[in-house]
Amino acid sequence: MNILYNAIVAGDAPATRSVTEERLGKGVEPLALVNEAMMPAMAEVGRRFETNEYFVPQLLRSARAMKTAMAILRPLLVANGTRALGRVVIGTVAGDVHDIGKHLVAAMLEGAGFEVFDLGTSVSAEEFILAAEKHQAQIVGLSALLTTTMYAIKTTIEAMDARGLRQRIKVLVGGAPVTREFAKEIGADGFSNGASGAIVAAKLVLGIPTTRMPGVYVKE
Repeated sequence: MNILYNAIVAGDAPATRSVTEERLGKGVEPLALVNEAMMPAMAEVGRRFETNEYFVPQLLRSARAMKTAMAILRPLLVANGTRALGRVVIGTVAGDVHDIGKHLVAAMLEGAGFEVFDLGTSVSAEEFILAAEKHQAQIVGLSALLTTTMYAIKTTIEAMDARGLRQRIKVLVGGAPVTREFAKEIGADGFSNGASGAIVAAKLVLGIPTTRMPGVYVKE
């Protein structure tokens, strides 16, 4: 498993694909590759990014490598009856075209075992709602990088409230200008100030046991 772990941490997508296929050919279970190599690798990438050992280019390369492996493994996991931890619809809110942080969170969640539907950038409240209903999401993740667009998070949550979706769908929020206090003010179910924390928040709002960490808020 160390070779696959190292390939993802290094952001080597061709090596990641090759090792994944080689391990599967030798009979290694797809879920074992996820749990024993991919999840730890993405956790390490997140740690390095948050401690400034990695920067955006390295982070994106590792995310692409992980997605290369998941493209191979996802059909096998479904065929084996492996259930995702939960379904997450994620996107950057209306008026905001920044997606690096959102892209990393999506990759981290997928590597942790969630099924993720990434809507991209400048996503309207109605688009979030339609996607959440279509994919039967348990979580909607809303990201904003600008102070001028962060209030679109509030608008989206209000639209979900009006449609009666908040009883069954949890809302996680994040992004550079977003704070724990803002998350509480707008009624979000959870907040994280980092990609690794997003996994913790997602598990907590779904009642999945995990270790709490600084920078994560979950509504009691």
